[in-house]
Amino acid sequence: MGKSWREKLLGAPLRSEEEQDERIGPAAGVPVLGLDALASASYGPEAALSIMISLGAAAAMHIGPIALAIVLVLVTVYFSYRQTIEAYPKGGGSFAVAKENLGERAGLLAASALAIDYILNVAVGISAGVGALVSAVPALLPLTVELCLGILALLTIVNLRGLRAAGLFFMAPTYLFIGCLGATLAVGIYRALASGGHPTPLAAPPFVPTATTAATAWLLLRAFSSGCTALTGVEAVSNAVPIFRQPTIKLARRTLTLIVGILGIFLLGVGFLCRAYHIGATPPGQPGFQSVLSQIVGAVWGRGPVYTMTMASILMVLCLSANTSFADFPRVCRALALDEYLPAEFAHRGSRLVYTAGIITLAFAAALLLLVFKGITDRLIPLFAIGAFGAFTLSQAGMVMHWRRRGGRHAKKSLLVNLAGALVTGGTLIIIIVSKFTEGAWITVMVVPILIWLFSAIRRYHCKLQAASATEGPLDLSALNPPIVVLPLKRLDGVTRKSLRLALAVSPEIHAVQVLTEAMQTENLSESWRECVEKPAAEAGWHTPKLVVLNSAYREFFGPFLEYIKKLALENPNRTIAVMVPELVERKWYHFIIRHRATLLKGLLVWGGGPQVAIINTPWYMRDFPESGVARKRFSILNWLGLGLDRLHGRPPPEIELGESPSTPRPR
Repeated sequence: MGKSWREKLLGAPLRSEEEQDERIGPAAGVPVLGLDALASASYGPEAALSIMISLGAAAAMHIGPIALAIVLVLVTVYFSYRQTIEAYPKGGGSFAVAKENLGERAGLLAASALAIDYILNVAVGISAGVGALVSAVPALLPLTVELCLGILALLTIVNLRGLRAAGLFFMAPTYLFIGCLGATLAVGIYRALASGGHPTPLAAPPFVPTATTAATAWLLLRAFSSGCTALTGVEAVSNAVPIFRQPTIKLARRTLTLIVGILGIFLLGVGFLCRAYHIGATPPGQPGFQSVLSQIVGAVWGRGPVYTMTMASILMVLCLSANTSFADFPRVCRALALDEYLPAEFAHRGSRLVYTAGIITLAFAAALLLLVFKGITDRLIPLFAIGAFGAFTLSQAGMVMHWRRRGGRHAKKSLLVNLAGALVTGGTLIIIIVSKFTEGAWITVMVVPILIWLFSAIRRYHCKLQAASATEGPLDLSALNPPIVVLPLKRLDGVTRKSLRLALAVSPEIHAVQVLTEAMQTENLSESWRECVEKPAAEAGWHTPKLVVLNSAYREFFGPFLEYIKKLALENPNRTIAVMVPELVERKWYHFIIRHRATLLKGLLVWGGGPQVAIINTPWYMRDFPESGVARKRFSILNWLGLGLDRLHGRPPPEIELGESPSTPRPR
């Protein structure tokens, strides 16, 4: 048997015991969890320089100190998260750490900040990658949004295939990026030092306009806050410690060290070369735009093959950096779902041992952002850093309380490390909120309380549901009466007859309800009911079904039928009203567009039937109908049109009788 389209796209299902084989080491951990952080070496300095465009050539003089300040914050966060990995080897993450040590509200605040951070990371990473592409191929600028959405779809499919598959997929482009950009920075720094700090660019960067403003402290703080987006993704390893094979803590720490070390070198190198080659930012989303890395690579290598390969690696890593969110966002959702702050589906693993609901939710949210902001990275940056640094601060503050309760000499040293991390990231968070508030950060400040309210509302609903449905003791079997079966019918065809057979076996009291409307082929069954139903039922020793014919004054079916159900429930308060819905199951999915009456009826019964109503679905499959020769072709065509032979002739198929299987022809 051939594979289904799902298996071809996502791969064969994995057994639960295969989870050990899906775990990874540092070599795959860097691509899976470090792409966000490594790729931010591109858009972090870019964001800082974009704020300083008004400084002209002076912006290149200030990017070095700003990059150094960002790296100092990075180092502080690194040592803090080393402590978190050791204290929470099961992958605490900011939500678990804050909830356990600071309380439920702090945990929800951290979860909301993380959720925003991960969603924005997908949008920013992909838009930055496409920005690098349109820098190299300006003709693609009008297709920015389409390219972003296409890459997002690809990433979603890759992550749905499983963690190990994603790691293997991302490994080659990740290490190609590290090699290419590392070589570019090394050669560029060597040439700058060899030339006394004034290297000659092989491809001159765009002309930097004259300064229009002075370098004020406020402007530099804004540039620093934008550049701090380079730290996003550093927390990913601490959130996903369980995905590493044994020894878990050691491998997780090693992966974090590799990621932070490479990122720090890249940030300092980019800052140094921007100053050496007098490189500044160009207005994003406008003709002539060139990313900062494009200018650096062009200045060092020219516009030859090495430039093309390096920019291709940057493009791939920027686009794939969203994988960090795809690895961690579903795990945050799982933690929330386990505490009933999200629906249970978010805690269930799919066929490839990944949290499918979280991955799909992340993809839709990121797609919405890309559409709203038209794929422009700079427009998303102000919203980005607040979530990341909010999670940083709460996580480090939670770790301070953790070590304080634990006590001991080692705990005091760890407490100081996490306290320093909390103060540094908290101070940075305040700077970001103040400096970016009017540029869009107010959106994040508003969204966080909305998410907290949403999570709390879902939790309250779950608690209310549990309280309402909770019961103890043995099963109550008092007043246990057989249900009253109500069977809606239009005519006495094979679909209805199958339902009648089941109804006779379920209950001694059956109400076959026919609503007379102006619908096509609706025949009054009053005259034929006795001969076709009551007589064979009595002869076989079954209770005879009761035919109820309702006249519809307004030519519609659902209203009179639902009124009859409600009336029957009032007259029989101690009985269950089991509505048996006959449903024709077609061969093709698109037939549902033609035949959806049964689905609509079931929906109306669920929402308006009342607590006594139960629904029994009785499907009748088209493949069970005997077909042969010309009649088969004729039936298939009529079936595609949404019609049966019974509609064509105005009577039920002659080969099906009450009491026989619908797939068994009556002997002639």
